Amino acid sequence: MIDKKTFKLSIIIPCYNEKNTIKEILKKIDQSLKNYEFSKYEILIIDDFSNDGTKEILKNFSNNEKIQIYYHDYNLGKGAAIHTALKYITGDITIIQDSDLEYDPFDYYKLLVPFFETNADIVYGSRFLGGGKYVRIHFFWHYLANKILTFLCNLFINLNLTDMETGYKVFKTSALKSIHLKEKSFSFEPEVTIKLAKKNYKFFEVPISYNGRSYEEGKKIGLKDAFIALKTIILYSFKG
Repeated sequence: MIDKKTFKLSIIIPCYNEKNTIKEILKKIDQSLKNYEFSKYEILIIDDFSNDGTKEILKNFSNNEKIQIYYHDYNLGKGAAIHTALKYITGDITIIQDSDLEYDPFDYYKLLVPFFETNADIVYGSRFLGGGKYVRIHFFWHYLANKILTFLCNLFINLNLTDMETGYKVFKTSALKSIHLKEKSFSFEPEVTIKLAKKNYKFFEVPISYNGRSYEEGKKIGLKDAFIALKTIILYSFKG
């Protein structure tokens, strides 16, 4: 178990063209951390070659000692942003926080409780368990693709996850650093799941809130990413 009085939290924020949301998500993170009295933390923002003005906004946070900002010279993908952050994190627990407003930082405590009260190594926030404050309803085909990908992943790794593709993934940093990650895109999600499951780490799920975006609002993941995820599941399920 992790001591909630002494642990340090690392928050990784992959960021690409989020000028409309980056300030708000940082505000929500700050409010959440203060609300739960988490004082030992670091925020690592990885800008993945934004070209919409996000970089200029991030410069306003460069003097905040709790925030580290790293910039990619090319657009490489969410997985690549996480690879970069892993070089610098120093916390005991690492949480992945998308830079949009789909996931609510006020769920942090719920996500962290299994580390405080059990021997959890990994905690996934599930949009499908029920028990979150709210879940926005739309995109049937995204829901179906998610269910199929989660089912196939479970089939190969012998787990019963309800939401493998969730953006809220939380890890003991030692567990996350014990595997070698290669995927640079959204295919990070099945890769990290399969590789950690193969090492017999203990997974937990908790219900979370979810305010999914439409494409008009800036959603980036699409049908192509589902096929890439399928390929990734097959590749790493049979790869030693």
